[in-house]
Amino acid sequence: MRTEVQTWLNQFDALIERVGHQFGRVEARQRLSEYVQGLLSPIERKNGWQLAEQSGDKTPYGIQHLLNRSKWSADKLRDDVRTYLVEKIGNPEAVLVIDETGFLKKGQHSVGVQRQYSGTAGRVEDCQIGVFLVYATATAHTFLDRELYLPKSWSDDRERCEIAPVPSERKFLTKPQLAREMLERTIAADVPFGSCCR
Repeated sequence: MRTEVQTWLNQFDALIERVGHQFGRVEARQRLSEYVQGLLSPIERKNGWQLAEQSGDKTPYGIQHLLNRSKWSADKLRDDVRTYLVEKIGNPEAVLVIDETGFLKKGQHSVGVQRQYSGTAGRVEDCQIGVFLVYATATAHTFLDRELYLPKSWSDDRERCEIAPVPSERKFLTKPQLAREMLERTIAADVPFGSCCR
């Protein structure tokens, strides 16, 4: 058991070191490690306060800084993690699974939130919708890509998008169009797989 734990810790540290170049400062790389450890921990709620407490901080300001003000690219980080995952669990018989998930939200300021059907809630609610691409093999599965659905109520309201801020090049795409973009990225990255399902 101790050997397995140490192996996991070594692999975790190697992954953080591998993607660390995406974060310019050593403090941000350390905060990334603490943040991911918190997400993997058994704490029930994964908000800023609980994640901060998990890592021994008195306030969530460090995690908030990492997520909101640090300079790094979520897409470049996704690409690095995808390369790592293909090396570790890549399989030409893998299945790509596409699904959407609703995230219930109170208020109207979170990007993409509107009253819409959420499968998570089983009804129409104020929520965001994420479209996800999962990579599944006979022995492992993991998220490979993601896109946030931006309804027309958002994409057609440039002032609202600027306040959020949503990049000006972001236009309305249906959920199947978002799924297609993720599939195209996956194929362009030479990710091995055998089939796809939704």
